[in-house]
Parts: sequence; structure tokens; C-alpha cells
Amino acid sequence: MSTYLPRTAVIGAGISGLTSGKMLADYGVPYTCFESSDRIGGNWAFGNPNGHSSAYRSLHIDTSRHQLSFRDFPMPDEYPDFPHHSEIKRYLDSYAQTFGLLDNIEFENGVTHARRLDGGGWELETQRGERRRFDLLVVANGHHWDPRFPEFPGEFAGTTMHAHHYIDPKTPHEFSDKRILVVGLGNSAADIAVELSSKALGNKLTLSTRSGAWIVPKYFAGKPADRYYHTSPYIPFSWQRKFMQVMQPMTAGRPEDFGLPTPNHKFFEAHPTQSVELPLRLGSGDVIPKPNISRFDGDTVHFEDGTSDDFDIIIYATGYNITFPFFDPDVISAPDNRIDLYKRMFYPGIDDLVFAGFAQATPTLFPFVECQARLLGAYAVGRYRLPSEPEMRRVIAEDQQFFTGHMLDRPRHTQQLDHYLYEHNIRVKEIPAGLGRARGQGAPAWARVEGHDEPMVAAAAAPGGPQ
Repeated sequence: MSTYLPRTAVIGAGISGLTSGKMLADYGVPYTCFESSDRIGGNWAFGNPNGHSSAYRSLHIDTSRHQLSFRDFPMPDEYPDFPHHSEIKRYLDSYAQTFGLLDNIEFENGVTHARRLDGGGWELETQRGERRRFDLLVVANGHHWDPRFPEFPGEFAGTTMHAHHYIDPKTPHEFSDKRILVVGLGNSAADIAVELSSKALGNKLTLSTRSGAWIVPKYFAGKPADRYYHTSPYIPFSWQRKFMQVMQPMTAGRPEDFGLPTPNHKFFEAHPTQSVELPLRLGSGDVIPKPNISRFDGDTVHFEDGTSDDFDIIIYATGYNITFPFFDPDVISAPDNRIDLYKRMFYPGIDDLVFAGFAQATPTLFPFVECQARLLGAYAVGRYRLPSEPEMRRVIAEDQQFFTGHMLDRPRHTQQLDHYLYEHNIRVKEIPAGLGRARGQGAPAWARVEGHDEPMVAAAAAPGGPQ
């Protein structure tokens, strides 16, 4: 099967943009990656000049390298089980250099506006003031860079900030001899609370949580715990969740054992928190657990259990908004982090637009975006076609219920999914079904777009691509 190759634009050079570009290159698809920063890596580029990195100086990834590695580019054997952010960045640099991805990236030239043209295709405005036209647009701008803040009654008189801007105990504020409140109980909240509760800093550290959280260890039986996590598509997902719910208290204890509020959900009905040190700091009295905030009154914070305390600094580790600053909000947006995408990639009714990496994938995002890139490559060369729009919407609702129907209805969990089950569905069902549709439907829409500045060329299947 052959068709025309679309001139493709990729927004962002983080892990999603890099893997998308790598697969497009494998298929011979001409593409340009627009990156607002002067470097690749997105969230993993510590101190990223574009402000899109949430990495703090001491950050180690919470997923072991065994789960992180791309299939066609394993992490170095000398890497530790849980690499530091600088090692993740070196890994991505090596990935980009090995596969020649840097040649297709325009640095410091992000997309400022994307407008869909009548009849299909996109006109992009860039930081340099250019207007460029493309047949296919891949959105890979990430979803951990626009901080989300909760709202509480009253006003706080002290300093407030989001964990996105936390660097170390001296940046962006002097975090010593202070009364500090960390709001949230995700991985970042746990890491920051542990770091700032060190007695050497002289702080009084309080941790407030609305929903509670299940704390999971990073090691089990001397091995990274996530090496034992692998769901199966052949056993009902609900049975697997129940098994894990039974095993969790036996392997890691209950949160209330460490003084935390009892979670208002069962294990895996919200994203768990991975931390070795937080239970120790709680048990040592270095971190003071509190429930949700009820109101502010100057320096005083009142909690829902009726207690109150005075604070100098509040650090909100309360997640991020999914934001597309280059789209007109009335055209494409994600209110409350909800955006309906077929297979978390395709926007119904706009077949020349693909999203990459917009999921909270368990156990990790890296192989998830690699899986999506394989589908993107097949789609770009016409070896995969989408079902009808009504069928897409039916499957979107079905998939959303399957992956998130059992979870707390929170913005943090709208994009939750299990990578193993998702990857199995894409590989075993979706790509073969899409290939069958392609054989029946013929060339995709961009092969019929008029006004090309240069001749389009025929595409052949890429070696190693989806079959």
C-alpha cells in the first residue's frame, strides 16, 4: 500500500515530540519539530528556559529504569535503578543524537498560534513571526508545565508558590527556619516534604491532603517494586485491581499507620504515591500530617479537623492544567483537564490533528508515548485509518469508563490509563483494524489537500513499523 507523505509539524521536543519525530523519520515522513526552548527534554530539562520543566535539583524519577527504557533504545546498564533527572536528560540527548532527530528541530521557535485551514491542513505562526503551512499537526507540548492552584476561603498573608517553581532549599526562597505547609500528597509533594523537613534546615513542616493517598515502596524483596507490576489483558481488570487492593496493606501498610488521613478511595482508585522516605519522616515526627484546608485567616491556616496553625510559606503540589496556548480556546481546549481523544490521540472530526503523550500512564509515560508514536507513523503514511466519528465517540466513552470509571473524579485522573492494557489494545486490535480500514478507504485526507508548494512523494512501509 502506498499513499502520499504529509508535511508534518510536531509541537514540542520533550519525550513525546522526540518519539513522534523518530517514528515519522523511520517512515520517511518529512517533518519539522517546533521547540520554544533552546534544548530538548521538556519536563526533564532541569532549568528549562521556557519554564516548562518541573524538575527540582534533587529529583530522581519514581519509575525504575527497567520500566522507562524505549524498546529500541535501552537505558545504559550503569544507570541506577532510579535515575536522577540529569541522567534522564542525558538519555534523551543520546536518543536524539543516535537517531538524528536534532536536524529536524527548530529551537527557540515555538508555535504561537495554530489555525486549521478550510479543506484541511494547518497554518502555524511561530516565535520568529513566520507563517508556515503543514498537512498534519502533532501536538506534543506536554501537560506538566501549567500549574493548577486550589481555591480556599479567606486570604493567606504569607508566601505562596507552586511545586512547579521549587528548585532546592535555597531557591526560589530561603527554606530554612520556616513554618512550611505543603499541600498535596503526590510524588512531588512527598519529595519536597521529605527534603524540607530535614532537621538540619530547622523548619516545621506540615503536609495537608484532601483525598489522602496510598503510599507504595520503591523496592520490594530487594528489587524495584514496579518490576512486579504488569497487568494482563486476559484477566478482568477489576479482578486485578481487587488483588492489588488486598496486597497493598500487606506489603506497604495503611496510610493511617503513619498518621495520614484514611484515603477516601481504595488502592488504585487514585494515582498512588511512591516514596521510601515519607513514611519514615511521618513516623519520626518530622512531617506533621493534616487533612484538607478549610480556610485562611492571615498567617493562620484552619484545617477540616478543627485544628489550625500559623505558617510562613505554602507550597501547592496540586497538579497541572492541560493547556494548548496555540489553539483558540473555543476551538480546542481541555476544561478541567478533560479532552475527548480517540485512543488518547485523535480529535473526532479533525483527522489531520494528532495528540501525543496526553495521559497519566501507569507505570510510566516513556513506553506509552513510544506506543503512540508507532500508531502515528502508520497513520501518517496511510497504513492506518480512523473509524467513523460516531464510532470514535462511542469508543472514547467506553475507554474512558474502562480506564478511569473506578477512579476519583478529579482533574488529576481524567487522563489515567494502564499502559500494558493500552499497548496490547493498540498492537493487537487497533493497528490491524486501522490497516483494514485503510485498505477499504484509500488515501487519507491530506493526500487530497490542494496548494502544495512541492510535489508529494509516494510512501513505502518503514522497516520495523507496525504491521
